[in-house]
Amino acid sequence: MSEAVTEQPARRPRRKRVTVVGVLGEVLMTGGVVVLLFLGWQLWFNNVVSSNEQASVAENLSEEWATAPTATAEPTSAPDPGVPAITAAPTANQAFANLIVPRLGGDFKRPIAEGVGTEVLNSTKLGMGHYSNTQLPGEPGNFALASHRSAYGGAFHNIHELVVGDAIYVETADGWYKYIYRSMEYVRSSGVGVILPVPQDPTAAPTESIITLTTCNPFYSSAERIIAYGVFDSWYPRAGGPPAEIAAIATVVS
Repeated sequence: MSEAVTEQPARRPRRKRVTVVGVLGEVLMTGGVVVLLFLGWQLWFNNVVSSNEQASVAENLSEEWATAPTATAEPTSAPDPGVPAITAAPTANQAFANLIVPRLGGDFKRPIAEGVGTEVLNSTKLGMGHYSNTQLPGEPGNFALASHRSAYGGAFHNIHELVVGDAIYVETADGWYKYIYRSMEYVRSSGVGVILPVPQDPTAAPTESIITLTTCNPFYSSAERIIAYGVFDSWYPRAGGPPAEIAAIATVVS
């Protein structure tokens, strides 16, 4: 004789108890995700927009200079005290030169403005600045520049990819200064010795022209600085046309 199975009433699932702390936690988590997504989008979008605008500013400068050549001398090899330099001090927060670095891209040309304040470094149209207490292109001493690595165009994003012997060009109204990349250094964010006339040697008198590129390290951090040094090599007056290596980007097409 089989036993009858008595049906038990189905249990209703217990509803989770909603608490203020739980709701607040979910709101904070959702908000955090939204903020992170927004910051990521803003960083990427800002870089794209800034990079394009800065390239446009640099091209406009080249076009302006191409219509008013000022120099006539033949190219020389460094060291040469006759290499022309920018004698008039640049105007604060205004672009006065272009930086062209083939290793950083076949179309890499960015404007250089006077000063390293937020008006320059955090500008979508500028983004790269000259330390105003350092020398100018062609002068004995240190022509030192700063730019962001991962924001406002991130001009020096790939600075770590430079290889010894790479060319670094500075274009001005007078022509093109060619520097040769020599070495890299990592310093603390307070390491101002890198922009001395002779980097890291406060007692030495400069005997050659140097270019110094400074930016933050590591990526998305300002914990330290990555520094790239170059030594002056040659001078190309505007009247003689740009160096063959950068002719494609330096020549302005009307």
